[in-house]
Amino acid sequence: MKKDLLIVFIGLFCIGVQAQENKLNLLIGTYTNSCESKGIYVYDFDTNTAEFSFKNASSTVVSPSYLTVSKDNQFVYAVNENGANSAVSSFKFDAKSGAINLMNQQDSKGADPCYIINDDKNVIVANYSGGNIAVFGKNEDGSITAAKQLIQHFGKGINVQRQEKPHVHMVYFSPDKKFVLVNDLGNDKVYSYEYNPNSNTEVLKNFDSIAVKSGSGPRHLTFSNDGKQVYLLQELDGSLTTFNYLNGKLKKIDETTILAKDFKGTFSSADIHISPDGKFLYASNRGEANTISIFKVKKNGKLESLGQNSTLGKGPRNFAIDPSGNFLLVAHQYSNDVVIFKIDKTTGALEDTGKRIYLCAPVCLVFTKI
Repeated sequence: MKKDLLIVFIGLFCIGVQAQENKLNLLIGTYTNSCESKGIYVYDFDTNTAEFSFKNASSTVVSPSYLTVSKDNQFVYAVNENGANSAVSSFKFDAKSGAINLMNQQDSKGADPCYIINDDKNVIVANYSGGNIAVFGKNEDGSITAAKQLIQHFGKGINVQRQEKPHVHMVYFSPDKKFVLVNDLGNDKVYSYEYNPNSNTEVLKNFDSIAVKSGSGPRHLTFSNDGKQVYLLQELDGSLTTFNYLNGKLKKIDETTILAKDFKGTFSSADIHISPDGKFLYASNRGEANTISIFKVKKNGKLESLGQNSTLGKGPRNFAIDPSGNFLLVAHQYSNDVVIFKIDKTTGALEDTGKRIYLCAPVCLVFTKI
């Protein structure tokens, strides 16, 4: 009898441990100027079932539209996208309870910051309207210092409405953290900066740049899982460019589009991610399109289009694939929801789970451990 009870206990314990391993935190950054929002929301998310539950939220924070989490999972850093009054914020984060509390804020040193990354030493921000990159140090308690480096871009593009000046849209670490790649939508360039994390004044040092097609508007990029390719999504013309990457330098090898052949409406490319197994690439498109384009990643790193899938909402600004590769979540800025799709790992196809997270103007989705 005791042996049977022990077996039952061990079985229940293993089930409990497995269930816990399937649970992640899902952090959601939002805009706060179009509807009622507290800023950053934290949910439990089950990577086996896509079940979710609300855990916590920040106190009122102005438009934390993009987020990044520290490696030790104890701090969250966010841009506060608010025109000339934009800022960068640090938060203490309790992964177990989901509690997220503001520590400090610093001037972003450029209007409308739209992307943010961090490592043990620094927090780096892309200021869209400012057309510059700002680097902030980290204090011992995880809060951020005032900006210790500011790099201003120059130039413009042929699209007079959108490229009247530089518009830095993304900062992104290379896999080995030796470089930071920077997309500038305004001047149609991708920059490569040497990364010197311990420097007090020259954390980023200009190393290389590459011009892309005029008027294309580089927005977001991602690396292949082996780090040998970079995939660049261009907002203004829907281009998707493949580069070989080596030691901070890019070499173009292919180009395609996220647009369907018969599409005639307005569009605005947004976000790009590769599945955890490296087999498929996904890219979101806004405007009248509201789609996710799906690509197969071939052995040579080039892409094969598998078509488009409706995102079932309006304004798919950002999306995320959970680390298990089971689900793809799309944040809709204008229909105020997060739509959850099941990923077919064999074909890359997306299937609507019917599950929705409803909240004001979701923009950024980040998974973290509990």
